[in-house]
Amino acid sequence: MDHVFYRSARQSMPVAVSGAGLTITDRDGKTYIDASGGAAVSCLGHGHPNVVRAVQRQVADLAYAHTSFFTTEAAEQLADALIESAPEGIERVYFVSGGSEAIEAALKLARQYFLEIGQPRRRRFISRRQSYHGNTLGALAVGGNAWRRAPYDPLLMEVSLIAPCFAYRFKDANESEAEYGQRVADELEHEIQRLGPETVAAFVAEPVVGATAGAVTAVPRYFKRIREICDRHGVLLILDEVMCGMGRTGTVHACAQEGIAPDLMTIAKGLGGGYQPIGAMLASGKIHDAVARGSGAFMHGHTYMGHPVACAASLAVLTTLREEHLLDNVAKMGRHLSERLQDRFGNHRHIGDIRGRGLLQAIELVADRPTKQPFAPERQLHARIKREAMARGLMVYPMGGTIDGRLGDHVLLAPPYIATAPDIDTIVERLGEAVDAAIAQPG
Repeated sequence: MDHVFYRSARQSMPVAVSGAGLTITDRDGKTYIDASGGAAVSCLGHGHPNVVRAVQRQVADLAYAHTSFFTTEAAEQLADALIESAPEGIERVYFVSGGSEAIEAALKLARQYFLEIGQPRRRRFISRRQSYHGNTLGALAVGGNAWRRAPYDPLLMEVSLIAPCFAYRFKDANESEAEYGQRVADELEHEIQRLGPETVAAFVAEPVVGATAGAVTAVPRYFKRIREICDRHGVLLILDEVMCGMGRTGTVHACAQEGIAPDLMTIAKGLGGGYQPIGAMLASGKIHDAVARGSGAFMHGHTYMGHPVACAASLAVLTTLREEHLLDNVAKMGRHLSERLQDRFGNHRHIGDIRGRGLLQAIELVADRPTKQPFAPERQLHARIKREAMARGLMVYPMGGTIDGRLGDHVLLAPPYIATAPDIDTIVERLGEAVDAAIAQPG
């Protein structure tokens, strides 16, 4: 077992051998509660029989058919199911194998759309600092995760990065939420004007910021202002719901809670629940129609797009979410998780903020609560918390660089939608122990 190129060349990983419900068991028999859904992926937990049966049936019937020759019943049925619950104006689904691929497809389609309608100067993209949109070069370019971007900066296309809507860290003390939301939304207006509206193709944003900043929600009306600015200048709005979508925040799409619809949307993670690699780009009818009337083909594609086994798995996930009323449970358990985090950490001297929506929530750690001063980055507190949590049989999703890519630590929680109140209680209890143990360590 020395030939896998692991994420970390200096870390010995436990070997996972089985999963059931909220838990994963390693080769030594130790069981871990998957309180992060891996990376907010495992929305149904592990080993759900509905999805297992769907995958087995599809493999037996048809494992693969290239999309330049065929469509499949699995892909067609999944697309129909997605459009039934899609935001207003979204009419088409383009299947890929994950979130980064979905973002790449959205960027390329945005560019091609403007070529199709005779606006070839529109080539620029704007996104936000402390965002994350994937690890391929295009996705990294529009992302604001400084640590991930740094080694590859010379390879990345030029993208404008404006301020995030992160009130805990960046709202002035004398500002109301409305004033703050207006100020940071106005940065988009100013940047479009600076670049020249006729050169800007799209603005890219996460409705709820995921891993880079830790479950950051925008202040009310921020996204409505963003939508208005994009419309005023003919700029497409691309919403990245790879992590926060597909029920994770309590509605099928997180943007529903903002009262807006995008022109393009990316989904993945909870779309397939981890049972198969799958993602999708959802496109508005006007964009698809422009391609259909123009060149007739989207100049893009992947070998495994629309993979029938992945589509069958995803359709089973969506069907199960509906039949088992799991979005109701996300809302209910999301409230319980928030209450339990407040009970355990609300008065903790080293927890500055508790935030999130539904079953996507986070705590932000601080060295000094009144001033919000973060811990020294050299301490790598987030990594210590992960180790302490794993030692206690708990999987969480911590990250450093919460504030600016260097300073700050947070821990993200994204348990499966099947979680119960006792599950949430145990998760918070073990997390509390891990946080206290990590903080108590010297150095």
